[in-house]
Amino acid sequence: MTQIFFIEDDEALAEGISFALEREGYQISCFSTCRAGREAIAERQPDLVLLDWNLPDGDGLALCREIAGTAGVPVLMITARDMEIDQVMCLESGADDYIAKPFSLAVLKARIAALLRRRGGQDSSGWLISGDIRLQEKEMKAYLKDRELDLSLTEFKLLKYFLENKNQVLLKEQILARVWDSGGSFVEENTLMVNIRRLRTKVEEDASHPRYIKTVHGMGYLWEDRPAEQVDVH
Repeated sequence: MTQIFFIEDDEALAEGISFALEREGYQISCFSTCRAGREAIAERQPDLVLLDWNLPDGDGLALCREIAGTAGVPVLMITARDMEIDQVMCLESGADDYIAKPFSLAVLKARIAALLRRRGGQDSSGWLISGDIRLQEKEMKAYLKDRELDLSLTEFKLLKYFLENKNQVLLKEQILARVWDSGGSFVEENTLMVNIRRLRTKVEEDASHPRYIKTVHGMGYLWEDRPAEQVDVH
């Protein structure tokens, strides 16, 4: 799991961003001072550091220079300063990117993903997430909130295919060809319906009124995702 250190003395801000990023599958550790962040990085190197400029025991820019010079970990600076000279100072101090408050969580998530891609080809935490549903392909596990789902292999593959194609109408023929090893050529449509019904009982709070798996009559099915989270952080 991708590890992110968040060095920020604003407790409410740190808690809000941590909650949002953890829902994306990242593992977040928060530190409120330069000293605490420095000691944590020396002990265990993260995949990314989110770093506030103004900290109670020192200058975030100085810590950024230390991290860039020794740890080699990507740093995303977060600050209320939004002048061009401030951005230049951040980048010259070794920051890989810079984001000024207020900002949307969607933009922050996109910049984190971009930095992780540049670092080593990793653009996500390995989780597929939609609402309260999370799926980890490598570990072959899926969760509804914090409860692990008991899925058959076919149900797992079906859920994975839906999460990879959120908000898209998937034709029955597409699903059969993708999920069943035979390519769907010898699988009856009723088999798909049965597996959809079983999956709904496991991922939906009320399978008779599905929130996620929608039937598109005459065509197939659609996984309805929540709208992208757009929250201004001050």
